[in-house]
Amino acid sequence: MLEADLRDALRSHLQKLERPVELVASLDDGAKSAELRELLREIAELSPLLSLREDGGDARKPSFRIVRSGSDVEVSFAGIPLGHEFTSLVLALLQVGGYPPRIDPELAEQVRALEGDWRFETFMSLSCHSCPDTVQALNMLSVLNPRIRHVAIDGALFPQEVESRQVMAVPSVFLDGEPFDQGRMSVEQIVARLDRGAAQREARALDAREVFDVLVVGGGPAGAAAAVYAARKGIRTGMLAERMGGQVADTLSIENLISVPYTEGPRLSAALEQHVQAYDVDVMRGQQAAQLLPAAALGEPIGVRLQSGATLRARSVVLATGARWRNMNVPGEQEYRNKGVTYCPHCDGPLFKGKRVAVIGGGNSGVEAAIDLAGVVQHVTLLEFDARLRADEVLQRKLRSLPNVRVITQAQTTEVVGDGSKVQGLLYTDRASGASQRLELEGVFVQIGLLPNAEWLRGAVALSARGEVEVDARGATSVPGVFAAGDVTTTPFKQIVIAMGEGAKAALSAFDHLIRLPAPQGAEDAVEPEAQAA
Repeated sequence: MLEADLRDALRSHLQKLERPVELVASLDDGAKSAELRELLREIAELSPLLSLREDGGDARKPSFRIVRSGSDVEVSFAGIPLGHEFTSLVLALLQVGGYPPRIDPELAEQVRALEGDWRFETFMSLSCHSCPDTVQALNMLSVLNPRIRHVAIDGALFPQEVESRQVMAVPSVFLDGEPFDQGRMSVEQIVARLDRGAAQREARALDAREVFDVLVVGGGPAGAAAAVYAARKGIRTGMLAERMGGQVADTLSIENLISVPYTEGPRLSAALEQHVQAYDVDVMRGQQAAQLLPAAALGEPIGVRLQSGATLRARSVVLATGARWRNMNVPGEQEYRNKGVTYCPHCDGPLFKGKRVAVIGGGNSGVEAAIDLAGVVQHVTLLEFDARLRADEVLQRKLRSLPNVRVITQAQTTEVVGDGSKVQGLLYTDRASGASQRLELEGVFVQIGLLPNAEWLRGAVALSARGEVEVDARGATSVPGVFAAGDVTTTPFKQIVIAMGEGAKAALSAFDHLIRLPAPQGAEDAVEPEAQAA
């Protein structure tokens, strides 16, 4: 089942196992159970520390548990974790087998100290590139603290459960049978929810941070480049990142990053994080900026107040908060968000297999989404506000060749309708005739561009009419000492390679600004006595 090169790579990884691990399978006579049995047999043969048995004890079939022999440490999968989840499987095998998880020691102790019993279930899709982060985070928690249990469930193999729980977006996490959260989650974010006092302790720790020379706000390509370039100057560098990778983490395929013919968003996000960690950068994850407090006078620290209430201080700041998917802002959109309204065709498309869906937007992202969905769903209707599609012609030709796609131009979406629990249709106005029309469908995929994450900066720095941070050729904003880069700015052409270059530029401009400032108060005291005598 596993190709030879993949089997060899897995055998090499499994040499890191330190303790015996048992694979305990629950299978039936179905074809998927046969596939899982074959996969588990192949894996068990790759290490003398692995063994396999079938007990049929789990109600979900096919499923299996990865159990540390002689202990209560285990991780569970309901399904066949290949595709994007193969890495989750490998990490689970290693961590249950005693290989230490890559996690901050203080955070690990915080997880071990959590009291209570927690039963998590994550509904995921093998084509979802956001799901592995959440699955791996919860798996890691269950390894560190056996009172935490987690099972990752492939929704495609358990459609009745997906339907009964009204799962219409992945990853969807349930705690003790009740909805917990949706979307990509980190260990830090989950622990903050479970440990009620964690947020307050973290806020106090952040408040106590010394003044940074450069504080980068944002963990995407622009922010990562800025942090690396600043740290290479040997100055005190901090990075505030709600999540590493930013919007890139939600991108499936990347083919225009020069010198890298092909990569995927999660892989690039991991590479960005690894590069930042190679330098002396104080990375503060899972934190969101709420307010910029410009310095009262030249050379005084600039403040960045966080949602938690903490305030970080820096002699210069690089804003790299990126952008997010734009909403339609019509009735029903928020009510049915993740109940049929979604923004990620790669993640959520498999949940709509055999159903009728609409894609809103006729640019490259909208047409690409329609093409991808056409191979999964029963029918796709693409609605475009303008009189013609704006996507590249090569994409339009591909779209027109598909028999189960309909394109409607001059269509203004006016409402998403449903029964209170899920989407049932969509209303739009024909801009040519003024007539109102209704489409009967189960899913709406919104692909209408990006919105800069700059609301928190309103009143602090100059913003354009589109809400973007205005920057000059050096990346400088309207406030001395504050620079900006990437998709949050007025720089044209929102591309990864451009964001990286702009991030580097902003960091160099920040350094240039710093060397022209008066020496920080007290710096004279730090001069060596020999130098003073000279």
